[in-house]
Amino acid sequence: MTASGGVWRNWGRSESIRPQRVERPASAEAVQRAVAAAAKQGMRVKAIGAGHSFTGIAAAPGVQLDLEALSGVLDVDLERGRVRLAAGTHLHQLPRLLRPYGLALENMGDIDRQTIAGATSTGTHGTGGSFGGLATQIVGVTLVTGTGEVLTIDETQNAELLPAARLGLGALGVIVDLTIQCVPAYLLKAVERPEPLQQVLEGYLERSASEDHFEFYWFPHTETGLTKTNTRLPLTEARAPLSAMGRWVDDELLANGVYRGVCALGTVVPAIVPPFSRLAQKLTGNRDFTDRSPEVFVTNRTVRFREMEYALPRAAVPDALAEVKALIERNGWRISFPVEVRSAAADDNWLSTAYGRESGYIAVHRYYREDPTAYFTAVERIMMAHDGRPHWGKMHFRDAASLRETYPRFDDFLAVRDRLDPARLFTNAYLTRVLGP
Repeated sequence: MTASGGVWRNWGRSESIRPQRVERPASAEAVQRAVAAAAKQGMRVKAIGAGHSFTGIAAAPGVQLDLEALSGVLDVDLERGRVRLAAGTHLHQLPRLLRPYGLALENMGDIDRQTIAGATSTGTHGTGGSFGGLATQIVGVTLVTGTGEVLTIDETQNAELLPAARLGLGALGVIVDLTIQCVPAYLLKAVERPEPLQQVLEGYLERSASEDHFEFYWFPHTETGLTKTNTRLPLTEARAPLSAMGRWVDDELLANGVYRGVCALGTVVPAIVPPFSRLAQKLTGNRDFTDRSPEVFVTNRTVRFREMEYALPRAAVPDALAEVKALIERNGWRISFPVEVRSAAADDNWLSTAYGRESGYIAVHRYYREDPTAYFTAVERIMMAHDGRPHWGKMHFRDAASLRETYPRFDDFLAVRDRLDPARLFTNAYLTRVLGP
């Protein structure tokens, strides 16, 4: 997230807005006062996290609440492995904060720049056929509602609201803290291999079900899938981390430095993209290492891009990816970013992309200086034909009427929104589009 001359921009540079006012509350009471003042003045109010959503979900046309001062561990229940975190705590801070208690997140995505409230509110997830997204780890939420109430939602208080509040899109109130069900800290053994794409597609369903954490990347213009298989191990096992130099060469020099230059050049000379993709799949994705879970889950990404990701019934993923491959070839597009394929367990959060079904994910990307519209709209048509659900924090073109058809509890969520934000204090253009007025 950057601010320049009063204009807020997200990381992917796909959204920008000039708030009328910016406030930086440092307590739940300060959030409550800010919400009450905005309501009195007839202004809408939105909390922002790290700006890592590619949609306008956090765009604040009225009052922007910067929650950076709401950060850190508020309480720890060691007996149950639960940690209460202030809403503005960033995911990359959690390894340091949780390590003294011997705890870790059950699962993580590969980017950790987001705040805990922003990541859970948009449906951020990692991969693993038996593991849910980040929001499934929430056992308690405290938020300030549109009526000015500080509302506690957990297993004993307002429990009926948990399936809505865990993944609320910022539409139900301003989250001030979250209680996360953690697990004992653990290691991951990572095995990364290039494999024939057709072989990867044929084995995707079995590997997603049997491996702890399986995913793969496919560089368009190649016939190779770069597979990543992470196996959970207890901390008592031996660590074998990547060397500092090896990590720097793979993750900084190649994946960020060289890749940034190729993406920039590819916008001017698209013909270089296919040969570079073929070279990239030969130079990367072939290593083994074992380390603490955050060191394996997370990859540093500094090349800016735009992204669209869809959740599908898991069995549909191989056919859908084959259709995306054919689409790119048919149109002669030069796509420099790989397509990412992951999985997640079914869950019961009403607006979760994995609600009620074992899910697979297909994510497509474009360099931020390229117009993604033609590529993304065409891919979206494929995903919709397979009953796909778009990631709420990533680019898509759906509206409320379309989304209602694929979310069985869509209207139940809207009923909670009517109860907690009857005056639509927390809405903006994006939420109006995807949820209705």
